[in-house]
Amino acid sequence: MPELPEVETTCRGVAPHVIGRTIRSLAVHEPRLRWPVPSDLPARVAGQRVVGAGRRAKYLLLELEAGTLLLHLGMSGSLRVLPADTPRLKHDHLDFLLDSGQTLRFNDPRRFGSLHFTAGDPRRHPLLARLAPEPLEADFDADYLWRITRGRRVAIKQLIMNSRLVVGVGNIYASEALFRARIRPGRQAKNLTRGDLARLARGIRSVLALAVRAGGTTLRDYVGADGNPGYFRQRLYVYERGGLPCRVCRNPVRQIAQGQRSTYFCAHCQR
Repeated sequence: MPELPEVETTCRGVAPHVIGRTIRSLAVHEPRLRWPVPSDLPARVAGQRVVGAGRRAKYLLLELEAGTLLLHLGMSGSLRVLPADTPRLKHDHLDFLLDSGQTLRFNDPRRFGSLHFTAGDPRRHPLLARLAPEPLEADFDADYLWRITRGRRVAIKQLIMNSRLVVGVGNIYASEALFRARIRPGRQAKNLTRGDLARLARGIRSVLALAVRAGGTTLRDYVGADGNPGYFRQRLYVYERGGLPCRVCRNPVRQIAQGQRSTYFCAHCQR
């Protein structure tokens, strides 16, 4: 599933191609995404100039003159910049045709992605209004983690994957951040010390920043705006390495299930 680094990489990849450009038309080839694409959306965006591109959590935000498009990549989606006459592939569902002769094309084999439009402040949109602070911003630190972990018995990995508490840290980066912080994923959040949480804040920021620089992580479907995969997979310490030697201590990496998701950790390096 594309997570924060993949969405950030996509945003940085498409921004130079779309900002300042006008959307000539929106072609909806398949409206049945996670939520149906509104039938009036093509008419609302046609002729609109793109004035900005950004990200909130796992949502890509395209700021238009009259509102904002909110695009979620879902579990398998990708957004590519292509010549407008490029033949469509089977799962190409949306085409934003630009006045440059290029198209911004959304491909999503599982159709768990979504596209929304708001004329108001996108931060107040129901999908964004209750999201937590961004982990790459200054107010995400040990003090913040201390506040949200007090009294919570939930496993720390589950807590940092809760988008109402920490945004953008999905399964891959939760396992990797906890390894860097030397914390076992099953430890109860309320039992972590300030020192633990300081390491965890640094670990989350570090792994996300490194993944962004590597273009994200491609396990199966994800590609960036240029069609290339993300290369952070080569730098993973524990994720999908169950049974293989830990890259630090050489003991076998363990794999367990948490919340119906696979979790990876090193019992020697993480306490």
